[in-house]
Amino acid sequence: MVHSSPTVNILEVVRVSPPPSDSITLPLTFFDLGWLKLHPVDRLLFYRVPELSRSVLISKLKSSLSATLHHYLPLAGRLVWTPTDTKPSIVYSPDDDDAVYVTVAESNGDISRLTGDEPRTATEFHPLVPELPVSDESARALAVQITFFPNQGFSLGVTAHHAVLDGKTTAMFLKAWAHNCKQEQDPLPHDLTPSMDRTVVRDPAGLETKLLNRWMSASNNKPSLKLFPSKEIGADIVRVTYRLTRENIQKLRERVETESKAGAELRLSTFVITYAYVITCLVKARGGDPTRRVCIGFASDFRSRLNPPLPPTYFGNCIVGAGDFDAKAEPILEEGKGFVSAVESLSGWVNGLCPENIEKNMLSPFEAFKRMEPGRQMISVAGSTRLGIYGSDFGWGKPVKVEIVTIDKDMSVSLSESGDGTGGVEIGLCLRKDDVERFGSLFSRGLKPQ
Repeated sequence: MVHSSPTVNILEVVRVSPPPSDSITLPLTFFDLGWLKLHPVDRLLFYRVPELSRSVLISKLKSSLSATLHHYLPLAGRLVWTPTDTKPSIVYSPDDDDAVYVTVAESNGDISRLTGDEPRTATEFHPLVPELPVSDESARALAVQITFFPNQGFSLGVTAHHAVLDGKTTAMFLKAWAHNCKQEQDPLPHDLTPSMDRTVVRDPAGLETKLLNRWMSASNNKPSLKLFPSKEIGADIVRVTYRLTRENIQKLRERVETESKAGAELRLSTFVITYAYVITCLVKARGGDPTRRVCIGFASDFRSRLNPPLPPTYFGNCIVGAGDFDAKAEPILEEGKGFVSAVESLSGWVNGLCPENIEKNMLSPFEAFKRMEPGRQMISVAGSTRLGIYGSDFGWGKPVKVEIVTIDKDMSVSLSESGDGTGGVEIGLCLRKDDVERFGSLFSRGLKPQ
């Protein structure tokens, strides 16, 4: 069935400032610098509220955003890196008229279709998320778009600079904003109040300097915040949602326990089981030469892994990438054993997540991407099943669907907890139209009783 693309009309762009506040400057840590030039993360939350009027929606979201920015001042500011700065910092200054720019739009699209699981054209989602202005010396920390769908509801698009905040901080901010919108006068709970102390991040090995040197050499030895270019997304790329129920995950876990020789040291978390299953289906769907190499990556929250640990509410980035840039496709392609093999590899990488490996994990991508052959299959993951993003209730109920729009730029995988609260996992993928059927049949076949 061919759908005509819905139109999205921008009605206005408004500046939302925090209440009167002092200036704040947060220097970037090495955790932030690892993500300096990567594209921002675009999250899109859909809400079904047919009776809602646009004026009430915009008024409530704007006033509650302003109240929330009082606690999240850096998000109203900019990332700054001038030739005289030794490193980039996040700066909020009321004297510079810093604010979050909020785009207000209206769409004639069909929320039911956009929030479905079946294939939807990836580019349809782009007009629902705002652009984040970035130049050599300055980049906005956050941009917001509210799109009203008359008689249906609204979507909230949030674009966040990856060097300013990770998924955990983004989820904390969204839930704080939702709390302020729903409760209005209630104080922000402790678990939604960010900790801005940067002195807790220690860098005895000078990793910050090493990362800065690598970014400088990537931009002609000049400070530059310009992002790596993103590839164009063709009309043949579609967004699809797949689901694993709690029962599916448990059955897959039992299969590994029965078939694997690795035994007790295996990590069989929901993340490992789910991501290993998706990796297996993606590698098998691509097929090809079994001797080929696959780049497999993921990022892990390190707040509790550090010694001493950082507060769970630490604001910024505290994630470290891991995986294998040169994983062999062969064991994953092996009939009947591929999934267990993927679990064993992924479990090993998760077990290797410790403070001693941070430097290696953060520096290795620079060398790996230089030597990688074009066309190598790249599999990475955005989001997490632990962020509780479906808890973002602004007073009109929980979101009916959350999408990470950015996954179409690098064909990565998005993971979140299931929106229905049953303990399952939602898996977002962007695939070529021609690949959907093949991936889907592998995905469903692997869940049938063995």
